[in-house]
Amino acid sequence: MLKTISFAIMHFSVAFGVAWALTGDWVIGGAVALVEPAVNTVGYHFHEKIWSRIKTSRQNELTAG
Repeated sequence: MLKTISFAIMHFSVAFGVAWALTGDWVIGGAVALVEPAVNTVGYHFHEKIWSRIKTSRQNELTAG
């Protein structure tokens, strides 16, 4: 769990730093730091579902053939 928390802190920090560096605005940096990881988490969920289907499909091809 500690590793997950440290990764989340790093992710928020990077998102904030990049947005702030690009805009020079602390508020936008903070908003991006909150929104981007949330959107990325949803994207990761669907990414994993797709890869799970690919893995299952490949296993079915190997057992059928």
